[in-house]
Amino acid sequence: MADLSSIWRSNYLHPSPWDVSYGPMSIPAMFDASVAAHSGEPLIDFFGRKFSYAEVADGANRVASGLLRLGVKKGDRIGLFLPNVPHYVAAYYGAMKIGATIVNFSPLYTVDELAYQVEDSGTKMLFTLTAKALLPTALKVMEHTGLERLVVGSVEGALPRGKSLYYHWFQSGQNVKRPDDPRITAFSALIDNDGYYTPASIDPVSTVAMLQYTGGTTGTPKGAMLTHNNITVNARQILGIDPWLDQDDRILGVIPFFHIFANMTVLHRTVLRGGEIIMLPRFEAEQVLHTINRTHPTSMPGVPTMFRALLEHPHFAKTDMSSLRVFASGGAPLPAELKTAFEEGSGAIVAEGYGLTECCITASNPYAKPRKVGTIGQPLPDTRFTLVDREDPTRPAPEGMPGEIVISGPQVMKGYWNRPDEDAGSFINGGFRTGDVGTIDEDGFLRIVDRLKERFAT
Repeated sequence: MADLSSIWRSNYLHPSPWDVSYGPMSIPAMFDASVAAHSGEPLIDFFGRKFSYAEVADGANRVASGLLRLGVKKGDRIGLFLPNVPHYVAAYYGAMKIGATIVNFSPLYTVDELAYQVEDSGTKMLFTLTAKALLPTALKVMEHTGLERLVVGSVEGALPRGKSLYYHWFQSGQNVKRPDDPRITAFSALIDNDGYYTPASIDPVSTVAMLQYTGGTTGTPKGAMLTHNNITVNARQILGIDPWLDQDDRILGVIPFFHIFANMTVLHRTVLRGGEIIMLPRFEAEQVLHTINRTHPTSMPGVPTMFRALLEHPHFAKTDMSSLRVFASGGAPLPAELKTAFEEGSGAIVAEGYGLTECCITASNPYAKPRKVGTIGQPLPDTRFTLVDREDPTRPAPEGMPGEIVISGPQVMKGYWNRPDEDAGSFINGGFRTGDVGTIDEDGFLRIVDRLKERFAT
């Protein structure tokens, strides 16, 4: 096969050139620039309540100030045990502003799962909600780990008045009372300040912004150290494949922010873009379809099981999807029959892509040009895929044969948290060994065909 760099330079179907390069940028710098450019425009729609960029920034500044008053220092790990709620965005960017490291935790974690990752990461403070599914778990973890403080919010305050009353009267059974404990701070008390804080000095290339734990399906979960630059570059790379940058932008954010897929394609990409996130805390097909009718989003990232649930719902055919341009699919292989049926039913593009906890988003099918069914598309700008021999990764894969995929690019993690032995086996010539086996065709499109399960059996 010809040199892949040559193929991606000459036959690249994304709007950005493949060989573009990106300068260093911290997450607070990216966030503050978007706030300055889009101050009065909506950043969040939460069940009809709008939060402007300026309002979200004010909340983040107050979180930053509150954390400093509680003694949080640069490099401290701050955990988010939250669904998609406005509190997440304020806590996330507020902690970043003072140089803290975010650790994302799934709201579905058991006590044991959460406790393991809290201990492994050295998380000292955890943001959560009064929800029955969250607070009791967090309280148990605080009793049996080094976790020192909980910051506990309530969803009611973020909802429009009518829905807040509905939530209170009809869903109050889903909440528990916040205990009277000096180790527990109400979110409202944390942000009860003037928002003044001293920004941290951040080197985007070396400072770890986030510990993102692997899913655990390939062994013990490991914390991927993602730097500020890993994340801001990936946001810019994702915008580099968007052909509609001159049009309105409203993204339906129902995939969970704690996962790298949503963290990059919904949160950071949209903040950088100056768009609006239509936020839903969890996936329910009927609620998603209702929200599409109410808000007219322009895009929605999701996983194949979501698309199948929407397609099979009786309201799917009655839903007005005329505003939607693209559904981005990731997290699992997209069956060809599902892609075809969903595109025919919705009238929008379904574009499959590929990402990893350790590498963020790395490849996608083009949105507005020919796509190849069954492939993950072409690499994002400034991202290189190579194939190495499955038995000996120091050698290239035999010509015309599948090989283990190795990814190089500025979005590839710094390494695993406190796992130098894992780092030694995970990188080769500066690229990350994915454990996935694939092929690259004559047009530079990538196809996953297998996985080296034994490679990760730890």
